[in-house]
Amino acid sequence: MSHGFSHMDGDGNARMVDVSAKGDTLRTAIVRCVVRLAPSTMALLVQDALPKGDVLTTAKIAGIQAAKRTAELIPMCHPLPISHVDIRFAVDEPGATIGIEAEVRTAYKTGVEMEALVAAQIAAATIYDMCKAVQKDIVIDNCRLVYKSGGKSGTFTAE
Repeated sequence: MSHGFSHMDGDGNARMVDVSAKGDTLRTAIVRCVVRLAPSTMALLVQDALPKGDVLTTAKIAGIQAAKRTAELIPMCHPLPISHVDIRFAVDEPGATIGIEAEVRTAYKTGVEMEALVAAQIAAATIYDMCKAVQKDIVIDNCRLVYKSGGKSGTFTAE
């Protein structure tokens, strides 16, 4: 019944995976996404002239906080002893985009992909929140895992 999904038992019921027998390994996950702004909004962001203040610092703090609280948001996620979170931005002023890269690390029994996904998306949502007073049609795009290492499945790098 579970069709290979680890969060379902043999009868198809949701369950939290038991990781108690697994050993701790160093695990890293990196997620990227893009926020697309209007050129006029990007100009205000670069000039630090948006009404709510420093957009990227606020988004960075929000992303870090989100990674640490992922287990409270995603029902089957284990609370993890996160050892590192970084949110990096690539501001492309001519293209009016902000690339977001969230990196999360732990030395634990299970991976940090969900923490990196939540961190990137909350950083992006925070940029939206900080800019929505001047633009409503902001697009958050192309959120995906680009790298993970550690654990039984080894290393993954997106093409």
